[in-house]
Amino acid sequence: MVSAYLDRQRATVRALCAELGEQPPAHPAPLSPHAVAAHLTWVEHHWFEVVMLGRPDRIPRPPEGGGGPAEGPPRPLAVLLDEYDAQCARSRAVTARLEQRAGARLVQQGGARVTLRWVLLHVLEETARQGGRLDLLRSWPQGAALSG
Repeated sequence: MVSAYLDRQRATVRALCAELGEQPPAHPAPLSPHAVAAHLTWVEHHWFEVVMLGRPDRIPRPPEGGGGPAEGPPRPLAVLLDEYDAQCARSRAVTARLEQRAGARLVQQGGARVTLRWVLLHVLEETARQGGRLDLLRSWPQGAALSG
């Protein structure tokens, strides 16, 4: 059930990003569809592959307040969404092969070892939070600045 809710949130985020499309530069980077897609791709990779499986970190964490990779020019939203879809597929594959009580390979700060169930709930929470950001952006008047 948790996986199904997470998939619903993933689909919602993707649909909102696609609906919003390329945003004008007046919008702050943390609220752009680019930022959300890049951030959630990293979140999926970090929690399912790095933390749960102990694999090397192959995706740099997007800079705080930015939507692109840590270095290089901005990438088109379509590319970021394709990367997000591919990462979600990898996360589903990890979930399918582990039991919900399976412990993470990577021990978290403070010595805690999370379970797959905890990771699923955490990623669900983060994905829903980012969807809320996109809802805010969608409801903002076209062309209006989001900051004071």
